[in-house]
Amino acid sequence: MWVLASTFMVVCTVQWPALLRELEPFHPMFVEEPVAPEHLPCLKDIAGGLGYPLATGERLHTRFQFRDLLADGMIDIIQPDISHCGGISEGLKIAALASAYDVALAPHCPLGPLTLAASLQLDAVSHNAFIQEQSMGIHYNQGNDVLDYLVDKSALAIEDGFCAIPQGPGLGVEINEEFVEERAKVGHRWRNPVWAHEDGSVAEW
Repeated sequence: MWVLASTFMVVCTVQWPALLRELEPFHPMFVEEPVAPEHLPCLKDIAGGLGYPLATGERLHTRFQFRDLLADGMIDIIQPDISHCGGISEGLKIAALASAYDVALAPHCPLGPLTLAASLQLDAVSHNAFIQEQSMGIHYNQGNDVLDYLVDKSALAIEDGFCAIPQGPGLGVEINEEFVEERAKVGHRWRNPVWAHEDGSVAEW
């Protein structure tokens, strides 16, 4: 089984429907996180009449938060992050709950190989899974990339935009522990990048 893998997704962080309607001629696959979690009730005003899907959920932490979101009927795609929502078992409950509302699953995963492998296992058993986020080659992978942590990099190789479900024991990947120890000595202090508009005002990343 193969899962469509994606690095790039359209992100809109404003709360006004006008911009989302301006995007319609471009037929986006979906727009991710149009509002922050604390403003999810605004989705009712934003989603009405849009000609393409909206996705959210990467910053929700329980199936009960997803339940309330799905009950409103204003979301087309949920994006649980199994590192945030309680792991594979809880992710499976969230995916099953979404399927009852005919809502698609696109697990959030801008993280390392273990979370990606676990997300792919969730995809493998969720009939409503349609795309898998991953972070290979993304801007914040400085000094090393996702596959560098694996003994066998082919376990998560992407071919023609698709990633096979890992078939080995456990999650299907083996971590290169020596490389992890080497990188741990370097350490890191990653922070969200600070971006600005042309006028100098802060831009949400």
